[in-house]
Amino acid sequence: MQAIVETVFDAVYLVSVITIGILMIRGCKGSHQFKLFGLMAVVLGAGDSFHLIPRALALCTTGFENFTVPLGLGKWITSVTMTVFYVLLYYVWRERYRVKGNNGLTAAVYGLAAVRVILCMMPQNQWLSAESPLSWGIYRNIPFALMGLLIIVLFYRSAKEHDDAAFRWMWLTIVLSFGFYIPVVLWANTVPMIGMLMIPKTCAYVWTVLIGYSAMKKECK
Repeated sequence: MQAIVETVFDAVYLVSVITIGILMIRGCKGSHQFKLFGLMAVVLGAGDSFHLIPRALALCTTGFENFTVPLGLGKWITSVTMTVFYVLLYYVWRERYRVKGNNGLTAAVYGLAAVRVILCMMPQNQWLSAESPLSWGIYRNIPFALMGLLIIVLFYRSAKEHDDAAFRWMWLTIVLSFGFYIPVVLWANTVPMIGMLMIPKTCAYVWTVLIGYSAMKKECK
């Protein structure tokens, strides 16, 4: 039952976010903000597919133990693409609220993203082994969480200052995604059921994408 439910859920998720992303890129009518948002959605779906497709195959066939390398490689790729996702989301914020300058802020985003990617590339992560060290799972997610916190604050403040109804909950979607993700990083290896939190985490990302798509439909008529 888990195999069927999870596989169907993941398939719907991947097809939905990639499709919405393509629709946004094609329907943005020259809006750089929404073109970036569409690209962000495609990066999200394409990146997650490297992990979710091997996971679905493992669930529906011989089990995770026979898919250690594809699953590990998928997590590795997804870790990098999610970093790109948040860099793009930062530029969506800049475009939407017409932010100029703030070079220090941009440097901070790029610095955190670079540290995150470098940490993801370190061999100590042991991505392709069955037992990846928890310590490195924490190390590589520290700059990621800081980048997420920065994006949360930026969207919360800007949406409030500009009375932006369309993006008023963007900050909350990011809070929820990290709120569900962090327990998985810390405890999923010892308590496998905690891994189920990846489902509401995924739903939070779908909400993020839908916020952008809904705003585009209203603003790019």
